[in-house]
Amino acid sequence: MIFRKGHFQKFVDRAERAYRKFVRVRLSVSERHGRSNMSRCGVCGVRASSFQLYRNKFIEAKKSDLTNPEVVEAQKNCPGALVFFKTRYAAVVASRVLQSSNPMLWVTDLAPEPRDVYWSNLWIPYRQIWLRKLATLAASVVFMFVFIIPVAFVQSMMQVEQLKRMFPSLTGILNKSFFARVITGYLPSVTLLLSLYTVPPLMMLFSSIEGSISRSGRKRSACLKILLFNIWNVFFVNVLSGSVINQFNVFSRPKDMPTMLAQLVPKQATFFITYVLTSGWASLCSEILQVYNLVYNFFSRFICCCHQNTEYVYSFPYHTEVPKILLFNLLGFTFSIMAPLILPFLLVYFCLGYLVYRNQILNVYYPKYEMGGKLWPIMHNTIVFSLVLTQVIALGVFTIKHSPVAAGFTILLLVGTVLFNEYCRHRFSRIFEAYSAQDVIELDRDDEQSGRMQEIHQHLLDAYSQTPPGEGSSRGGSQVPIELIMEDPAQEASESSQELCDTVQEVSEAHDHDHIVEDKAHSV
Repeated sequence: MIFRKGHFQKFVDRAERAYRKFVRVRLSVSERHGRSNMSRCGVCGVRASSFQLYRNKFIEAKKSDLTNPEVVEAQKNCPGALVFFKTRYAAVVASRVLQSSNPMLWVTDLAPEPRDVYWSNLWIPYRQIWLRKLATLAASVVFMFVFIIPVAFVQSMMQVEQLKRMFPSLTGILNKSFFARVITGYLPSVTLLLSLYTVPPLMMLFSSIEGSISRSGRKRSACLKILLFNIWNVFFVNVLSGSVINQFNVFSRPKDMPTMLAQLVPKQATFFITYVLTSGWASLCSEILQVYNLVYNFFSRFICCCHQNTEYVYSFPYHTEVPKILLFNLLGFTFSIMAPLILPFLLVYFCLGYLVYRNQILNVYYPKYEMGGKLWPIMHNTIVFSLVLTQVIALGVFTIKHSPVAAGFTILLLVGTVLFNEYCRHRFSRIFEAYSAQDVIELDRDDEQSGRMQEIHQHLLDAYSQTPPGEGSSRGGSQVPIELIMEDPAQEASESSQELCDTVQEVSEAHDHDHIVEDKAHSV
């Protein structure tokens, strides 16, 4: 059975973190006892014993929290469980069969692999999932339209006359051609890039609220949201800002969309070339240097004094890198007709990106879980969409040039691309949705013949542990995980709290003993 994570689990997590901190303090106090007290100046440090205050605080917290009705309610099981089968084939069949005549009574699905389980969402009732998805979808759409404001500001920075009206004090600088080119060409891309850094954390939060039971599913949902956000706000809003944002002609004349795109896409070629340089090439440099992780570790270790586990490594950020690569694919397809000057910059980016990402995946990042190729359908659909959009722009170009023969062949090419996408969807999409019976039967047969089936059965409970092994203290997973089924969570929390209080008392007594020894040394 799956236990609900509420106030009770938060209390246990805080107690474990505090326990580890006080263990480190006890070790540091023991090290100080081994040193000579004459080396201390007698001025540094505080005289008051703050450990006694923490001890009283935790004792009061223990007495109040364990008798709280919320804690008692948190001990109850969730209406969900992990069911283990003897073979993979039996598990696949059980996950696809309707268990009851009421489809909302028993809902079964294949469980993610142990490292991929997102335990915080397993307690969410199935009836709430579709409401959560609708709410997060609405919030994502609202955020996409709200983000038009900074994009419109970026577009205004590309026009010198508007900058002079908005910032009269910069008129003298903008009159110089060099500064005007730098401000209107490079600064808008940097501003847009900095504003886009707020998108991945927010989209990841929306994906967590959706109720995905796997970390890969949450990352896949965030990847899709970020991709749609980039296509709309980075490409369409920047391209159509001069007509759609101000006049909304696209809603009144949808047939003129190809012609409008053919006219507006070349005007933004300079901006997107600069965007490839700032967002593409610069991101590859920062990916090699790991600037964000370096700054974060520096502040956490030396500013906040947080001791992290040295064995912890990061996993590849698919939800941020895959949408960026697919956006550059879209730019390459759409601008290849009207502004082919962007293609050399994209070619350099993809060549360098192959070398950089290959090195990062093989030597830097650690694959914590297997996604099972769930990102391939997103990549396929995005590339097909880029092809269709390119053909629509080509249709608009041939319409402007009054070339009916070329427009007719473009329409045939457009229909052929859509039919090819339908063929791929019917032929290959189910491979990414479910496992084939042939593959799981072969895996079961191989395990039975090699004698590994019994070993797999013995490690099932340990593998699917609600408290991951070594969480906080060891992220490497080398320790033996605890069992999923806890006999009495309240009793375990009480014992942990009592052990914590005993440790605090030992540290406090050692601290007081240290002061007594110091006073005797001074008196001698």
